[in-house]
Amino acid sequence: MATLAVPVLLGQAPTSQGLTFVVLTYTMAAHQRPRPAALAASLIWVPVVLANLVVPADGVLDVGPAYLVLNNLLAASGAYAVGRAVRARQQSTRMLRERARVAEATQRSLAEQAVTDERRRIARELHDVVAHQVSVMGVLATGARRVLRRDPDAADAAMATVEETGRATLRELRRLLDVLRTDAEPAAELAPQPGLTGIEALVEQVREAGLPVTLRVDGRFGPLEEGVALTVYRIVQEALTNALKHAGAATALVRLTITDDFLAVEVTDTGRGPAPLPDRIGHGLVGMRERVALYGGILRTGPRTGGGFRVYARIPLESAGAVAA
Repeated sequence: MATLAVPVLLGQAPTSQGLTFVVLTYTMAAHQRPRPAALAASLIWVPVVLANLVVPADGVLDVGPAYLVLNNLLAASGAYAVGRAVRARQQSTRMLRERARVAEATQRSLAEQAVTDERRRIARELHDVVAHQVSVMGVLATGARRVLRRDPDAADAAMATVEETGRATLRELRRLLDVLRTDAEPAAELAPQPGLTGIEALVEQVREAGLPVTLRVDGRFGPLEEGVALTVYRIVQEALTNALKHAGAATALVRLTITDDFLAVEVTDTGRGPAPLPDRIGHGLVGMRERVALYGGILRTGPRTGGGFRVYARIPLESAGAVAA
């Protein structure tokens, strides 16, 4: 605004003065919302118009006040319009980019969902094949056992068929696992899956990590299904890991109970437990629940009376015993 006095004081109007007003108007219009941009244009050009009307331009410009006002209004309108057009183009470009990003993400999600659906369909088909082959093996094994003493040759032929079918079933199972495995999963380890015998070593590792743990076993462990043993191991592993993270200065107790009917595992600690988070369930608890539900068991987790946290799982053994029989 102070530069409006330059033509009066110096007797000449520098070109850079008008250019400065135009640049300021364009900049505000191109980078601000409509209201601030319009307010800035008014604050810039209203004094200019008033100066054109009040201050005489004799000796400085050979034009009348009306021409100066019209010329400045046209310059202000042009600069403001160009600035708003540039801003609208920038916003449109950003919207188009965002839409393209959303469309790409949606397309990727749809593609992943299609792959997942196809994998499920193939897995169901392979599951039917494997179930049929296992059923055939069971029938052949039963027939071979019944005719073993009467007709050894027929029993031998049946067992040979069982052997061939078993190998084919194993190949189908491997294909089934390949279909269900995702790219995000780590490569399979060559070491055997842990079981009940690995719980003692796991407890010792947790002790070395700083959490005093006591292992108590009630009952006698006999032949146990590998899947059940792995489930118990993972439950103990997850529960002790959570105790290390959240219990603080505390002690833990791992208790295994086995009877003819069920296998129970209980992991308790005397710590403060995890902080309550509404509407959020940890992946570890979900994984434990899924593993236990797979074998028809129950899982209970939560704070224990007197402080601390408790994880309790009970898995029935009738189905495993029936299969073994």
